[in-house]
Amino acid sequence: MDKIRAMITGIEGYVPEYRLTNQELETLVETNDEWIVSRTGIKERRILKGENQGTSVMGAAAVKGLLEKTGTDPMDIELIICATVTPDMPFPSSANIIADMVGAKKSYSFDISAACSGFLYALQLGAQFIENGTHKKVVVIGADKMSAIVDYQDRTTCILFGDGAGAVLLEPTSEKLGVMDTILKSDGAGAPYLHMKAGGSRKPATAETLAAREHFAYQEGSTVFKFAVTNMADVSAEVMERNGLTGEDIAWLVPHQANKRIIDATANRMGVGSDKVMMNIERYGNTTAATIPLCLWEYERQLKKGDNLILAAFGGGFTWGSIYLKWAYDPK
Repeated sequence: MDKIRAMITGIEGYVPEYRLTNQELETLVETNDEWIVSRTGIKERRILKGENQGTSVMGAAAVKGLLEKTGTDPMDIELIICATVTPDMPFPSSANIIADMVGAKKSYSFDISAACSGFLYALQLGAQFIENGTHKKVVVIGADKMSAIVDYQDRTTCILFGDGAGAVLLEPTSEKLGVMDTILKSDGAGAPYLHMKAGGSRKPATAETLAAREHFAYQEGSTVFKFAVTNMADVSAEVMERNGLTGEDIAWLVPHQANKRIIDATANRMGVGSDKVMMNIERYGNTTAATIPLCLWEYERQLKKGDNLILAAFGGGFTWGSIYLKWAYDPK
């Protein structure tokens, strides 16, 4: 029998309406548009506004659009995995809430936390359920409301992050399409350089932790930048090498949208020209687990069946990885 692989048969994204521009950030912290664009490539980011609006709102919007686009009955979904570091609450998982919101009553669901690499971790995990023959329809979501954990008094981090969600449908195929190869890595020694100080079991919320502003994302930028440039490029080159791929064989590099300089360095290491790099960081900023599916969603009409894609990400923890994906369908 031919090997069963997991292929993406549909993609949908969602971003909130509100645009937080660099000009507005100039009124909040000491920064300016030229400084932000030259160092990050970001011009604006989307922010989810309103009371009682969590990550699940964006994730559900993406999944509803995905099911409608692919003509999929929500009752046919067997599993929903949501990659996020900003769940609506510690429990239940945002994936559980999303499943209820979209009417996927027969699915089970759970969250996975791997920061900006979360979508790659979730995609590989979802693919394994397909490949082992136990599941036929799996939804994988990358969604984060980073505005909920960004300190808008810290100019080093508040310029970087935005909110958004993307979702894909995974189904089985016996063709040589879909998830072809994956390399995922992590190193907990990187935790001091990119983390949230309080709010977990180690340091529960108190009046003191709130006063010290310890419930926001903290990043030591230079260390994270150096590690990301090296490791995201290395793992992308590694997955290409072990599959006999060169830059000419790659239709698209789909990199995590953290910083344009990191993206450029990864593309250079892979020998991929800028015309083959998916990029929307200028409009959305870093949406953490949502960046890669949002790129696929926006570039979907340019993708063709059989295209070789390299997905690459790096995130807090540290976590990083790369997936070699063969696109499974032509534009509609």
